[in-house]
Amino acid sequence: MALEAWAERRSARLNRPAAPLLAAILVPLLCGLLSLAMGQDDGWDMRNYHLYNAYALLNGRVGSDISAAGFQSYFNPTLDIPYYLLTQWLPAPLAGFVFGVLHGLNFLLVLGIARQLLQREAVRPRLALLLAMAGMLGAGFLSELGNSMGDNMTALPVLAAVYLLLRGWETLAAADGRAVCLALFSGLLMGCGAGLKLTNATYALALCLAFSTIPAAFWRRVRLAFVFGLGVLAGMAATAGWWMFKMWQLFGNPLYPQFNNIFHSPLAMEGSVLDTGYVPKNLGEALLWPFIFTANASRVAEVPLKQLIWPIVYLLFIAFACVWLYQWLRRRHKPRTAGSRAAFVLLFFALSYLFWLKLFGIYRYLIPIELLAPLAVWLLLQRLLSDQAARRLAAGLLAVASLAVLPFVTWGHAGWAGRAFKAQVPAIAKPETALLFNVIPHPPMAWMAQFFPPQMPVVALGTSFQETPAYLARIEALIASRPGPHYVMLPAARNEKEPGLQKKVALARALGWTESAAGCARLEKFSQRLRLQVQYQALSAPHQEGQFCTLALLPKHQVDLAAQDQATRAVAQQRFTLYRLQLDAASCRGYEAWVGADRYPYQLCRVTPLPR
Repeated sequence: MALEAWAERRSARLNRPAAPLLAAILVPLLCGLLSLAMGQDDGWDMRNYHLYNAYALLNGRVGSDISAAGFQSYFNPTLDIPYYLLTQWLPAPLAGFVFGVLHGLNFLLVLGIARQLLQREAVRPRLALLLAMAGMLGAGFLSELGNSMGDNMTALPVLAAVYLLLRGWETLAAADGRAVCLALFSGLLMGCGAGLKLTNATYALALCLAFSTIPAAFWRRVRLAFVFGLGVLAGMAATAGWWMFKMWQLFGNPLYPQFNNIFHSPLAMEGSVLDTGYVPKNLGEALLWPFIFTANASRVAEVPLKQLIWPIVYLLFIAFACVWLYQWLRRRHKPRTAGSRAAFVLLFFALSYLFWLKLFGIYRYLIPIELLAPLAVWLLLQRLLSDQAARRLAAGLLAVASLAVLPFVTWGHAGWAGRAFKAQVPAIAKPETALLFNVIPHPPMAWMAQFFPPQMPVVALGTSFQETPAYLARIEALIASRPGPHYVMLPAARNEKEPGLQKKVALARALGWTESAAGCARLEKFSQRLRLQVQYQALSAPHQEGQFCTLALLPKHQVDLAAQDQATRAVAQQRFTLYRLQLDAASCRGYEAWVGADRYPYQLCRVTPLPR
């Protein structure tokens, strides 16, 4: 009780009339600042295809390059264009801030949805604000804040469609011309989100089925759902239709290379190319899936996401379903069901989860409903318990679930630099007849294509793209049509401990601990006591900058970079042999590239075709 009273006092300001407007301004700005604090986006997908796809589209390379980023080279690049342009036009930190603010706009939509569902609490906006804030503390949302992966961005049209339908609920119930327009426009928004990222199609289907809860006659509900579906198709045509048409023209498959078991393009293998590695393996796993991926996040993500919200939501849905079924079977009284708006959202939420479970199982595709999860917890508890008990339990559960996320993990960040991406590239002789090969998929290197001459196609060999005879013939024809010179870009080895060492050396120099015998003695003592994972090193002669000592990597952290580079070249040559190409190891030269402040050195080597 004392804790509850304390929380009431501390959050009293959220009940002021101006609180929602102030929060709507501050929360997106705070998201921008958090994005700024995390650093430059340096995720694997960004370096593989998010940056490359937008670059290829805007520079006329679609169709001339051959799967430079693997099969992801042919994903719709519309969603990637804003990130690419912002990083080209703005200083990198400002671009990161802007993207964080854009992602933070999800708060406005979650808040709007909450206010529609909690109208009896409208004079006390605190509840809606707190639930919206809890939604922003989801592990998936925070992991992608400010980055280029697209799930946070496409949550905006998905949630906007839900919000519009809730706001026009009475209009939908009337099922007149205005209801048809509302269903069509909300479908258009949802379709835009699905067109930008096809995995959002599950939300479109779930929301269409949720029209069954609208308080109108059956055939009116069917008509509105049908109109909503037409809107979805129109939205998908607006954001993805042009790209599907382009893929159809180039490859004979509008979803190339996916679902080629339907379209039968000779340039791709038969199959769907859907990643089924993250879905449950059997019925038992499916029934326990929220507990399984909470205990072992690697089942649904490549990074160790921490969350507790999904087991909570799952158990509450089961409890609600059991109570409803028990009351229906006993027929003692009418089952206690959710109100119409709440039923609409809860059905949308549940169906979205089930479709995700069946098709994907990849956690980040859950972000639109992850943002609504705290609201779902509140709605379910209100229908299972008394108001006071529900309020107390919801407060405790959501507080624990929000804190469990912290400290949250991300998909990779680098330090900030003035420009987001830089690279040293030598002058290329005759780029109009040259080729650039990419044969090492890890780490991804397609983001480097933008730094080479635009007349120089990039061809990936032996990566994630499954090759057919027609596909190989296309590669051979391109090689034959360009007499050279041909090059391959290969990752160069780097010591992951080196950046940390340089920071420690810089700090020691700033403290003046490397410029005198007394300072060096202090540095030696300090490094031994604190176990800095580096070793003190006295310089036999004063350095030209007046340094008498420094820090060096421990022997166990020292790496033979030259040997690793040689091993990389050997792997590349093995792959080239399959294509009758020869790597000239003696021609390899090392160059520097950067994502933000982080180094990504690479090797550039000459490649020559072998006689046939």
